[in-house]
Amino acid sequence: MKKTDKKLELSRIQTLIDLAVEEDFGRGDPTSEITTPADVRAKANLVAREEVVVCGMEVVREVLKRYDPALRLRVLIGDGERANVTDRLGVIEGPLRPILSSERVVLNFLQRLCGISTVTRKYVNAVKGTGAKIYDTRKTAPGWRYLEKYAVRCGGGHNHRMSLGDAVMFKDNHVAELGSQLKSKMKKMVAEARQRKGVKFVVVEVDHVDNQLDRVLTIPGIDVILLDNMGQWQLKHAVEMRDAMCGKRPLLEASGGVTLNNVLAIARCGVDRIAVGAITHSAAAVDIGLDRP
Repeated sequence: MKKTDKKLELSRIQTLIDLAVEEDFGRGDPTSEITTPADVRAKANLVAREEVVVCGMEVVREVLKRYDPALRLRVLIGDGERANVTDRLGVIEGPLRPILSSERVVLNFLQRLCGISTVTRKYVNAVKGTGAKIYDTRKTAPGWRYLEKYAVRCGGGHNHRMSLGDAVMFKDNHVAELGSQLKSKMKKMVAEARQRKGVKFVVVEVDHVDNQLDRVLTIPGIDVILLDNMGQWQLKHAVEMRDAMCGKRPLLEASGGVTLNNVLAIARCGVDRIAVGAITHSAAAVDIGLDRP
């Protein structure tokens, strides 16, 4: 599995930006036209009003281009970096009228993305030193997945599959009918999965440690075993069984019901990965303002 980084492919977000600008600015901004002469130039600061992990500065730059190509963004704190209360993240310079018109869309992107990167960093910090890594899920807002997963990386987390086509993931609903034939049929399915073009890794979910995990661990070609909604004693038992039978592979991933209150206890069970849907689907937008000096 490829190591994640903070690279943002701007070509993948153009349509989303176009939609956001159109819904807010498609009929113009008569308020700014009435109050602000076209030739007035100004500066405006993007200011953190709480502690955040920054994400989305290049998105802001792309948004500004839609309003006026003369607008310039000077980034002071880059993506993945921490900002304190009152810190300036960047400075926008240029014609005042489009600065005013772009404010809401700029902040919608920035506040949402910084919210995800900030809460992700909290989870990452909570398990620091345990060896467990924080992963996201596909529980994302429609159309926002690429950006939300980028924000997870800015917060120090890791990405699971971007779409169904990235990996084969045999979950309980896929294998519910296998019963006593689980091992033999799963072996064939895993072998087929590894031959599929574009498949980067193979995951198998187990519901029970004692009567499933022992069989799944003997199947070659599995990269990750998903331990869904298991208690801590089950997670510890699974880690002990994996280590005794296979060493440190396949990786073990805990998921289901993970919060900031219990993530450290889960990590201390010895699992390699912890999937947290909340870092995307429940991340609150942070408070960032666009202030004129």
